[in-house]
Amino acid sequence: MAALRKIARERGGWWHAYVCPAHGMELDHGDLLAGVFPAGGARCAYGCRVDDEAVRGAWLVLSHQAWARHLRVLAHRGERAQAVERLVEYAGLYAELATEQHGEAQTWMLRGRLFHQALTDAIWAVNVGHTVITLAEESTEHLAALLPLLDGLERAALDARDVLTGQGHLASNYTAWLNAAGVAASRGAAAARGQEWDGAKQWLEGEHGLYAHLRVAVAEDGWEWEGSTYYHGFVLRAALLALRSTDPAAVPSDVVDVLAAMTDVLATIATAGGILPALHDGPYLRGPLALEWLELVALAQQLVPCPALDAVAGRARDELGAHDDGLDRELGGWFAGPPLPERPVPTPVTVFPTAGYAVLHHAGVHALLDFGPHGGSHGHRDKLSLYLYGNTTPWQPDPGQVPYAHAEFRDLYASTEAHPTFRVDGAEQAECTGKLLGSDGSRVTAEVTTAYEGVRAVRQVALGDSYLVDLLTVTAEDERQLTAQLRPGVALDIQLQAAGPVRTTWYGDETLHGWHTHTPGAAVRPVTRPGPGPADDPQRMRTRVDFTAKSDRITFASVYQAASAGPAVTGVQLDGDGLLTVSLADDSTARFRTED
Repeated sequence: MAALRKIARERGGWWHAYVCPAHGMELDHGDLLAGVFPAGGARCAYGCRVDDEAVRGAWLVLSHQAWARHLRVLAHRGERAQAVERLVEYAGLYAELATEQHGEAQTWMLRGRLFHQALTDAIWAVNVGHTVITLAEESTEHLAALLPLLDGLERAALDARDVLTGQGHLASNYTAWLNAAGVAASRGAAAARGQEWDGAKQWLEGEHGLYAHLRVAVAEDGWEWEGSTYYHGFVLRAALLALRSTDPAAVPSDVVDVLAAMTDVLATIATAGGILPALHDGPYLRGPLALEWLELVALAQQLVPCPALDAVAGRARDELGAHDDGLDRELGGWFAGPPLPERPVPTPVTVFPTAGYAVLHHAGVHALLDFGPHGGSHGHRDKLSLYLYGNTTPWQPDPGQVPYAHAEFRDLYASTEAHPTFRVDGAEQAECTGKLLGSDGSRVTAEVTTAYEGVRAVRQVALGDSYLVDLLTVTAEDERQLTAQLRPGVALDIQLQAAGPVRTTWYGDETLHGWHTHTPGAAVRPVTRPGPGPADDPQRMRTRVDFTAKSDRITFASVYQAASAGPAVTGVQLDGDGLLTVSLADDSTARFRTED
């Protein structure tokens, strides 16, 4: 099979176009190292075969990126001759094809040379540069032939960074990768020449270098400014790659603090079983992303060790199965000095006030409340969404996002309708920001007042002894149609009862039980309908539930308990004064009051 592998001879396009127009899911990659677009078209899991210029260009992106990563694997495993041969081939290809910016790129893109986007060029260049660095650790023989390629990649990264920062976008996630590409290409060139690397002033320490980028792109609470799990990890991984051979003790202390805080974010939002919620515009589930998480964890653990990330790596490896290329296990000794002190274990309640997330985990339930800024181009209209996970089960997850080129499904997964939040009159929330009203070691309360004109919503999430309490109060200036939404990522049963709360059962590796009630006297219709599940497969239907009332004020109250927790909840009642009483099997009770 290896003898049949070859590098494609065409420039790449935009990978987000690699999506089925009918079904909205990413197409099958086929053998990316074969260098030939799949005969008969790219396959969709539902039987479609797609073949057009955009899809072919997207496949070429995936193929070139797969080759660049494969070269790193070859270099680390001592298969030097093959790695050098392929790098020389790429040097010739780059000199032939990448002589100017890509003329077919969309107007909004920061244009690349080998690909539509300079960002894609940078990601490819990082892998190429690190391949050369690894080869040079053994010998510089035959590497001189790669100098035109490496010098060209560094110049392209610098040119693109100048355009981006000239537009005032130092904080862009692109900047992180352009700096990482500049580091990898220039360090690779220095290694090939047998010289000391002198690029730190340009790519790490300079006015537009990595350190300056991190200082403006990451908020005080540790989140990359877009508030997206994917783009947060995207920037952190670029930074860790850029710091190869750097002594952690030599990194400026404020930058170290940023990197540690970014690592803490991932450790906090991850479940005990390693699920990373796909907050705001990242893939829900994707093999290449699992490879990225493995690489990130392998590097982060050598800089700021964090035991909670081990589960993230374990889950990523399980998702990959036979597609795990093992690169992350070859990355030991990444830094030039010992790691910094181990990070603390996340507490049961953590609030990220700038990004606007609260994380509560207790008694087998891992909950995230989203109340923060919209998040720019990667934001979703989901203020006051409440996401629920078990250790390994996505009971009510953020559904993630499809490849961006599918406009209809992209809008669907950014919509209010797709998220476990509230709606008014069946309309979409405005792009808006909520506000934290208060938090302590057992509860968090947040509000939003600009999602709908004349409407205020307050959501309080609290930890009980063996369960989670959710109190959502929506107040309008006049009578409106007010809806609280459940959006399962798993199979769901719902049962109405002649008296008492509505019951739900959520399935998966773990089982979750729910009790749902509302302000006494309000006429609430619990309506179920099929709807698209998480974004890795929009055709996979899940049972959605809408609790809807015509009112100017209502509280929707829910209590959730993992089947493994106890004592079991036996009753839930909300009175007219907003006092919720939870009864347990051991005859104890607890009370929770709604907050205005």
